[in-house]
Amino acid sequence: MVTMVTLRPKIEADGHVISQDGDFVKDGYGDVVFLTAVEIVIYCASINAPRMALNVFDHDEYRPPVWKSYLYQLQQEAPHPRRLTCTCEVDDRPKYYGREYHGMVSRDEADQLLSVAEGSYLIRESQRQPGTYTLALRFGNQTKNFRLYHDGKHFVGEKRFESIHDLVTDGLITLYIETKAAEYIAKMTINPIYEHIGYTTLNKEPTLKKHLPVCQEVPDGPAPQGERVDEEKGLTSLVRRATLKDKDHATKYEKVHNFKVHTFRGPHWCEYCANFMWGLIAQGVKCADCGLNVHKQCSKMVPNDCKPDLKHVKKVYSCDLTTLVKAHNSKRPMVVDMCIQEIESRGVQSEGLYRISGFSDLIEDVKLAFDRDGEKADISVNVYEDINIITGALKLYFRDLPIPLITYDAYPKFMEAAKITDPDKRLEAHHEGLKLLPPAHCETLCYLMAHLKRVTQNDKDNLMNAENLGIVFGPTLMRAPDLDAMTALNDIRYQRQATPDRLHCTAQRFKTLHSCVATDAGSIPVLATTGRPMR
Repeated sequence: MVTMVTLRPKIEADGHVISQDGDFVKDGYGDVVFLTAVEIVIYCASINAPRMALNVFDHDEYRPPVWKSYLYQLQQEAPHPRRLTCTCEVDDRPKYYGREYHGMVSRDEADQLLSVAEGSYLIRESQRQPGTYTLALRFGNQTKNFRLYHDGKHFVGEKRFESIHDLVTDGLITLYIETKAAEYIAKMTINPIYEHIGYTTLNKEPTLKKHLPVCQEVPDGPAPQGERVDEEKGLTSLVRRATLKDKDHATKYEKVHNFKVHTFRGPHWCEYCANFMWGLIAQGVKCADCGLNVHKQCSKMVPNDCKPDLKHVKKVYSCDLTTLVKAHNSKRPMVVDMCIQEIESRGVQSEGLYRISGFSDLIEDVKLAFDRDGEKADISVNVYEDINIITGALKLYFRDLPIPLITYDAYPKFMEAAKITDPDKRLEAHHEGLKLLPPAHCETLCYLMAHLKRVTQNDKDNLMNAENLGIVFGPTLMRAPDLDAMTALNDIRYQRQATPDRLHCTAQRFKTLHSCVATDAGSIPVLATTGRPMR
C-alpha cells in the first residue's frame, strides 16, 4: 500500500510518499522507518520546523528531534518475570539464591515445570557439571538455559545485576525486542538525526536566540524523564552542541568521544538514531566528556566531533589534553599559557629555572587552584613569590597527562630521531614525529619549545642550556609505551637528547621558514622546513 501524506505547516504544502512494509511505515524519500503513520507525520513536521518555530531557527540549522517510540512500546509489551518457587526444602542451596532454586534437576524436568507461563524462570544445579548453576527461562514457548554466575552480583553475560529478578527482567526485554525488531534494530543507524543536529549544524553557526524545549514527543510515547530539564539550565548534549559557537581565535581540533557504558535512570532515547534505549541497566553508552547518550552500536557510527562540556570535565590536571582545550575552546591548556606567561614575566633569568624544585605543598596548591578555578586561578607573585613553584606546577601538569604530550604513537619516531647522527636527517625525522601528534598536542609542544628556547637565551643568568633542559623535560614530556624496565631505562638518554633537538627544530620554525599549517577542523599541523638546525 502506498499513500501520499500532505502536510501544510504554514502556507506551502509538503508531500511525502510513504509505504506500508509489514508493521512499519517508511518515508519514501529518506527511508526512515516508523511504527505508525502518526510518527511519520510528526517527523515530516519536524523537518519543516525551521519554518514553524517562531523564526528562532534558520533553515538547515538545528531542528528538535522526534524520539521514536517503537522500541519503547516493545519494552512495555515484553513478558514479565514469573519466579517458579520450589515447594520443598533443598539441601546446600547457595545463600545468594532464593526459593527459585530447585537443586539438581534435569533440563526436561525444568522444561516441564516452566511450561506454565511465558517469562517463568528457575535456577537449577547442572547435572553435567555439579557445582555450577543454570538459569532456566521460558521465552517464545521454549525453555532457554543460561550458565549463571555470581561474584557479588548475578550475571550471565556482561551486565551484572543486584538480583535475579532484575537479571530476568532485563533478559526478557532484550530477548523480546531483539526477536520482534531484529530488522528494525539493524537499520537504526540509517539516516540518523545526529547528521541533522550534530556538529554539522554547529559548523554552520546557528542563530539560536533563546532556548526552546528540546524534545517533540510522539503522542503514544512517554516523556523521556532524563531529558526534561528547566529552560535556563537544561540543554541536552544535542541542543548544547547546536547552540555553541567557537571563539574566533580557537583552533578546531578533532576529538573522539569518550564513551563509557552507562545505566540511565528512567526512559532515555539515543541521540544518534533517536530510538529508545531498552533494558534495565547498561542500556547504552555516555560520553564522559560531552554527555552524548547513544546505543553501543550507534557509538561506532558517531563522528570524532566531541565537544566537551565543562560540567563533565571536572578537573584540569590529569585530564586528556585535547579534551581540556576543546572544553575551554582554546588552542592550548590554560595551565601552559598562564604558567609560561608568569615565568617569562618575572623568572626567566632565575638561576636553575626548572631544575630547582619548589615546595611540593605549594605546587599542590597551584594544582588545586587550577582544578577549582580554571582560568581564574591566581598564580601571581603576590600569592606565589617563588617562581620555582610555578615551574613545578607546569612540570606536574605534563607529568599528570593520561596521554603524554609526546603521545605513545609518536614516541618511537622521536626515539628514532634522537638516535640519528646526521643533523638534516634528524631534523626531518623530528618533523615526521610531529605529524603523528594530535593537533592540540603539536600546538602545545611547539609553544612550550619556543618558551624553552627563550629560556636558553638567558642561560648566562639561569644556567639552563638546552642539554640541561633536556634532562628535566625529556622524561616529563614522553613516556615509553609498555616497554620493559631495561628498555625504558635505555631510552632515558635519548629522551634527554630529544628535547634539545626539538628546541633547535622550534627555533628554525620561528626564525626561518618553519611554519605551522593548520586549516580546517581536524587538520593536523605539518611543519615545513628548509635549512639546517641551529647550533
